[in-house]
Amino acid sequence: MEILEKALKKTGIISIVESIIFMVLGFVLIFKAEEAIKVISYILGGTFIVIGLIKIIAYFFAKRNDFLPYVYDLIYGIMAIVIGIITIYYSSTIETILRIIIGVWIIYSALVKFSLTLKIRSLESKAWFVSLILSIIMFACGLFIILNSGTIVITIGVIIVIYAILDIIEDVICMIKLKEIL
Repeated sequence: MEILEKALKKTGIISIVESIIFMVLGFVLIFKAEEAIKVISYILGGTFIVIGLIKIIAYFFAKRNDFLPYVYDLIYGIMAIVIGIITIYYSSTIETILRIIIGVWIIYSALVKFSLTLKIRSLESKAWFVSLILSIIMFACGLFIILNSGTIVITIGVIIVIYAILDIIEDVICMIKLKEIL
C-alpha cells in the first residue's frame, strides 16, 4: 500500500503542475491572445521547417550503400517544409486546432476525475459529491470549447484558468483523502 500511496501522491503532484502550466497558458491567452496564437503558429511552423531541412540534408548526405532507409527523406523533408509554411501562413486555423485539442484534453481530464469520483463514492466518503460537481463543470468547459466555434481566444483562456483551478482543488481533495481511499 505504501508504494501505491507514493504513486498516487506523485500523480497528484504531477497533475497539479500540469494545472499550473494550463493556468499560465490561460492567462497568456487572456492578456496576449493574438500574440500567443501567432507565437504558437510560428514555433510550430518553424519546427516543421527545421525538421524538413534536416530530412533534406540527410537525404543528400546519405551514403549510397545504406541509401535505402533514406529514400523517403527528400519527400518527407519537402512535405514538412510545406506544412511549416502553411502553419505559419494560416495562424488563425491554428486557433481552431488549439481549441479542439485543449477541449478534448479537458474532457479527458474530467472523465478521469469522474472515475475517481466513483471510487471515492464507493468508499462512502463525503468528498465524492464535490468531486462529482467539479468533474461535471470541467466536462462542460471542455464541451464548450470544442462545440462553440465562435469562442474567442480570451474565452478559451478564461476557461483554461477555471479548469486549472478546479483541477487543483480536485487534486488537493484527492491527496487529502488519500488515506481514506487506501
